[in-house]
Amino acid sequence: MMKKIPYGRHYITEEDINAVIDVLKSNNLTQGPHIPEFEQAFADYIGAKYAVAVSSGTAALHLSVMSMGVKPGEKVITTPITFAASANCVRYCGGDVVFADIDPETYLLDINEVRKLLVAAPKGTYKGIIPVDFAGKAVDLEAFRDLADEYGCWIIEDACHAPGGYFLDLKGIKHNCGNGEFAELAVFSFHPVKHIACGEGGMITTNDISLYNKLRNLRTHGIQQIPELRKYNPGVWYYEMQELGYNYRLTDLQSALGISQLKRAGDGLKKRRELAAVYEEAFCGKSYIRRQTGKKEGHAYHLYVVEFEDRNGLINHLRENNIIAQVHFIPIHLMPYYRQLGWKDGDLANAENYYKYCLSIPMFPTLTIEEQAFVIQTIDAFYA
Repeated sequence: MMKKIPYGRHYITEEDINAVIDVLKSNNLTQGPHIPEFEQAFADYIGAKYAVAVSSGTAALHLSVMSMGVKPGEKVITTPITFAASANCVRYCGGDVVFADIDPETYLLDINEVRKLLVAAPKGTYKGIIPVDFAGKAVDLEAFRDLADEYGCWIIEDACHAPGGYFLDLKGIKHNCGNGEFAELAVFSFHPVKHIACGEGGMITTNDISLYNKLRNLRTHGIQQIPELRKYNPGVWYYEMQELGYNYRLTDLQSALGISQLKRAGDGLKKRRELAAVYEEAFCGKSYIRRQTGKKEGHAYHLYVVEFEDRNGLINHLRENNIIAQVHFIPIHLMPYYRQLGWKDGDLANAENYYKYCLSIPMFPTLTIEEQAFVIQTIDAFYA
């Protein structure tokens, strides 16, 4: 197969294109009516009260940490197996990132390791926890909420991999990722390989009206947009900067694309789960597989991760056959920046062991039956 098969790919339809063209023909390219429409539609999809559209998932994380009031030297716990932004957002505010190890079965932040950190320190040492719905597998936020409340911590859910994902509680009740039940804030990304692609873009969801208003200020230079919340109102022309914010706004062009993409988000999620079931069956019991993402209730399957023996050799073999698999992720604590802050090899054994074997193989809604079969056959051939 000569055509390259990436690990992820965006899917743009004629409806998407027409939605963007309509905005190009309108009077609003940046701040227009599609932004609040997208926010409302996304909040409804997730099941949250409020949503704030921003320029990227990283911007969403940064503003979320800012809105929780993180100050220099304050400690926040997160996972090492995620994109760097999940940790960097704390550093942007001058806070200290403390990594807790992952559960080797789920690849998610291990609540028992987080509990060890909290128990070992005086109450108040840690200000917050940022769990990540890694690869699309939802974190059990109900359990994290109980732990966070016990130690006075807030929670920001990094749900960038999991719009449409959910977990089941002990009673079998479904809880959607990012719906605000157990976390003060949740963040999503609209990067091209994500479930909803806007080129770039992000969203913050919450059920807290005060956080919602604060986030709206922070994304637009700290300028208060609601007249009733301004300190002064000398006229209709007046605008008021109340705090130091950023230009983290999403455009009307991107919002129109997001609205169009959101309309078929359910279909894309269904297709991802079908592809995952095929992979799970194909790799079940294979001697060269240490562990695979597998079919799990509520999984959104942004990624399909498999732990392979001789992972590095397999990557080269796949690329020789035009299959572009990827490693997700290099443990953040082993990045040179975080090493200089004191982290080192051996600090987080489960994350480091996972990193030796992990590989994300192609997973996107337009992956064809023939392409997926070729991926599986090519992997089998390498080990044969």
